[in-house]
Amino acid sequence: MRTSIRRRQVLAAGSALAVSAAASAFAQDKEKQEPMKDALLVPGAVRSTFDKKSTAEQVTDGIDMSGKTVLITGCNSGLGFETMRVMMMRGANVLGLARTTDKAAEAIAQVMALPGNKGTATPFACELSDFDTVQKAAEAVKATAKPIDVLMLNAGIMALQQPEQVYGIEKHFVVNHLGHFILGNHLIDQVKAAPQGRVVIVSSMGYRWAPEAGIEFDNLDGKRDYTPNKMYGQSKLANGLYSLELAKRLAGTTTTSNSIHPGIINTNLGRHFPFYVRIAASLIGWTFMKTPEEGAATQSYVATAPALATTSGLYFEDCNPVIPQTANMQNMELAAKLWAKSEELTRKYLPVAQA
Repeated sequence: MRTSIRRRQVLAAGSALAVSAAASAFAQDKEKQEPMKDALLVPGAVRSTFDKKSTAEQVTDGIDMSGKTVLITGCNSGLGFETMRVMMMRGANVLGLARTTDKAAEAIAQVMALPGNKGTATPFACELSDFDTVQKAAEAVKATAKPIDVLMLNAGIMALQQPEQVYGIEKHFVVNHLGHFILGNHLIDQVKAAPQGRVVIVSSMGYRWAPEAGIEFDNLDGKRDYTPNKMYGQSKLANGLYSLELAKRLAGTTTTSNSIHPGIINTNLGRHFPFYVRIAASLIGWTFMKTPEEGAATQSYVATAPALATTSGLYFEDCNPVIPQTANMQNMELAAKLWAKSEELTRKYLPVAQA
């Protein structure tokens, strides 16, 4: 069962695209126009039979999530909404996080009313640009005392046309990385309490737009040199590095951490692009963009596939682990440095043991 026609229209018309103006850049990339080449696949890693046309329903077909808890940030729209819908269709208990409790509750109500729904869900407010609310959301989730089988860090922003700072730090970096870093550090013990916990971090092929240094630690406010793509790329690289360092720290446990690229998709992630870009995307985007159902496939696959129970520290595209195309995405030294800097920037909001 798909989402309602009304919701599809809202996503397609009002949201324009996820990784939108990225469209023009990615559309010129032949690897996005051709099937995945074997050379990009991680040697020896588990491969799936799914591809860029697979949907979240297809990759979870036959998987029973009854009794499992899945936390999803950004549950009220786009990939977060579709992932929540499918997880609940498979019987999961979803902890749905959105910018406000009302937004999360409204989205949950829509899913609960759909035929075929077998799951339950609880709404939480989590504004990733406000570290106090992130900390409060984490405390509220902790109060449920439930092991978290899947921690899906999905929400994000992109294409802010003018530089914005929060806590003196560029906003893409704050929302896409630091907010999730705080949330993840608070909840990782609950993930480890699950029989086989998984952290799934939604990154992006936009990591390629990051500066040559990878993370410009001396320009985290973005004031020295700001372009939307560069700052978005840096934040998406940070997502990948966070997953990489987390996987290292989880070694020897039953908990895994992986990052993914969902594809170029029609969601409201592109809402900050200029109006002419959104119009162009609504007119021609269908020729190369994934649907939300297809876009949610990779994160749903990584979150649920039994074959990935011991797979950790990898980056996935089109439901398969691939080798990132820039060395920084696999730079363990850079990942450790980012973790230390992230702790420094968010220390006030981290668990007492880390503060």
